[in-house]
Amino acid sequence: MKCRSIYKIIATSFVLICAIFVVYANNDNDIIIENESFILTIGKNAEAKSLLLKSFGKEVLMSGTGIKAFTVTQERPYNNELKLAYPNKKNTYRADTVFWQDDNNLVVGFELVPYQAIISVDISPQYIRFSLKDFIIESNAYPSYMKITPPPATEVCLLQLPIIKRANFGEWLNVVWDDDVAVNILSTDEYTQIDSEEQQEYYILKASVVKDIKFFDTGAALIASATNHLLENIAQIEEDFNLPKGVESRKNKLINASYYWAADLNPTTLERHLQYAKMGGFRLMLIYFFSFEDQLGLRKIGNYEYNKKFFPNGKQDLESMLNRIKEEGIIPGVHFLHSNIGLSSKYVTPVPDYRLNILKSFNLSRPIGEKDSIIYVDQNPEGITMAEGCRVLKAGTELISYESYTTSPPYMFLGCKRGVERTTVNSLNIGSPIGLLDISEFGANSVYIDQRTSLQDEVAEEIADMYDAGFEFIYFDGAEGVNPPFNFTIPLAKYRVFKRLKPNPIFAEGAAKSHFSWHMLSGGNAFDTFPPEKVKYSIAKYPAEQAPRMRKDFTRINFGWLNYILPSNNTIGTQPDILEYATSRAASWECPISLQSNLQRLADHPRTKDNLEVIKRWEKVRSENWLSNEHIEMLKDLTQEHHLLINENGEFELVPVFQINNIADNNRDVRAFTFNRKGHWYVLFWHISGESKLLLDVKKSEVKLYKEFNVVETIDMAHDQIILPVSGRRYLKFENKSRDEIVKLFKSGVVI
Repeated sequence: MKCRSIYKIIATSFVLICAIFVVYANNDNDIIIENESFILTIGKNAEAKSLLLKSFGKEVLMSGTGIKAFTVTQERPYNNELKLAYPNKKNTYRADTVFWQDDNNLVVGFELVPYQAIISVDISPQYIRFSLKDFIIESNAYPSYMKITPPPATEVCLLQLPIIKRANFGEWLNVVWDDDVAVNILSTDEYTQIDSEEQQEYYILKASVVKDIKFFDTGAALIASATNHLLENIAQIEEDFNLPKGVESRKNKLINASYYWAADLNPTTLERHLQYAKMGGFRLMLIYFFSFEDQLGLRKIGNYEYNKKFFPNGKQDLESMLNRIKEEGIIPGVHFLHSNIGLSSKYVTPVPDYRLNILKSFNLSRPIGEKDSIIYVDQNPEGITMAEGCRVLKAGTELISYESYTTSPPYMFLGCKRGVERTTVNSLNIGSPIGLLDISEFGANSVYIDQRTSLQDEVAEEIADMYDAGFEFIYFDGAEGVNPPFNFTIPLAKYRVFKRLKPNPIFAEGAAKSHFSWHMLSGGNAFDTFPPEKVKYSIAKYPAEQAPRMRKDFTRINFGWLNYILPSNNTIGTQPDILEYATSRAASWECPISLQSNLQRLADHPRTKDNLEVIKRWEKVRSENWLSNEHIEMLKDLTQEHHLLINENGEFELVPVFQINNIADNNRDVRAFTFNRKGHWYVLFWHISGESKLLLDVKKSEVKLYKEFNVVETIDMAHDQIILPVSGRRYLKFENKSRDEIVKLFKSGVVI
């Protein structure tokens, strides 16, 4: 029997704790690895045999699957005998032996391929980490004339385990859990590739290293614990490996706060924005970076120069503006397109930077002169983009657009325009490389950075310097705008920015994510805007469907950049019930919303006061944790709408509401909803875009009119009908009417 002890000293509040752990091979030569929480058993044939939680005495690994804990992948066979015997294609070889090399390292052998992986095993009370340390190559495995750097492997699976299914699976975090138990395989750096595979009764959780990214000294941690200890275990990994503090961020009191999204904010508009933000009870304000940068739309992203008109003193003026926002108790954040470079920026014109991403490369089969409109290449361009604005080649010092191309020899780009984007026209010799520029599909105004180069770091320094002016949270827009492999470059692009931000963001949101992003995007993602008539449907279909899935990853989402739309002949515009549906559904999942607007629309919309009052009430609910479990379950019924009212005592009440359609012979200007309270039916009603009057055939003695519940308003009469003022939100209380009778009254009413 082989034994070893590892002593790890953990400093917490100046108290030193010494923990002892044992790893060994039993009489069957199985590998036993144990920490305070669990015991992992791997057979001598490398099969994953057991993962036992000590405190529960529970087995969490599916037995009898035959799944090996380790594998290695080659793009094709390199060993001569394998090359001759098997098809030349990508193959994954399973481990077939495993034993201890010394106290810290496992030696893993594989079927067929002539080498062994050395996998380092490090144990702490909260987790066990696996990382690739080295390879042992069998003597004479490759002939001396074969000039390769062994091993010719592209990927090594450091650990894969078949974990029994439980109530929840968080695909992003890579965790299987229920109320009692959680099992997580988590990357300990930005380079490890994390994946999973669903089977009928279990999930295969796996961690791999990829040669083209980073092979050695990168790894993953196995956590198996009580669920209520999972996040603290992840927090320890974040501390031990200097990762972004995703756990700490998720515990921040502002994690569920909605934000006011401002695109046209500068020192001259600041006070008006603050007025509206306070009307909506917002605790956060997100500022689009165009507000303070010298930009020509998206086309100059990357210059990162201050707008001299509004910020003549640059960063100093930005700091002053952010301090003013904080004086009002509002925390400012910033919205950046971190991986985009504008087509009119210094990185594109007059000479395109060599670090812009190229989607496909070609070699000239004929030289090109400065006036040529046809470009001949050796490689077939079949399949490359024909999208308007994206048909651009980078050729030396210039960009060249094309109208079409041929897909049979001679391969040609036709209808070429030279020196587009004011770049420098040049001549190139035969054989010179050119490439298809990776232009953003969103409006074709920017190009993506090659994440294999230093350009993202250069841009990150500029972003971090602006963030340092006083911002406290960040939105990473355009996060999908990177080159493959996406599961690596999407989080890496953000991380190159994130790790430079001081202070650490309260939280971050982003447009795209993969595993390592979990430590940064504690706010998840924000859903995009929808037309007013489709907001309720879209909230139910998209964010309300996503929120419970993200809860399985211990993360909230943002229920939307809710666009603020004016009523017109084509739309009812943004209305209080639309905002109430969106923000109430979000609150039921402890999620925020964001309101996207500008000063002109806020000023011109007749219902801005009511709209912002809706948000203000729900923000207070969030900040005070007012919703009970009963409320939350009510709100999760997506087919039932609700209204948050303030009663006679100044207290919140949550009531189900039912819309009255076809009011006054289908007059769309009046919106009305019934609800029952203390045995009486009420109608909440308003005008969508102005004011009018509504005649109802009911006696004045049978109703009461309220602007607020503690103030009764006077009702005018015309003959035997009441005259209701229809403008901002009001309540009409009926003394002795059923809901059906009330609906009939409103449908037969007359708007004057």
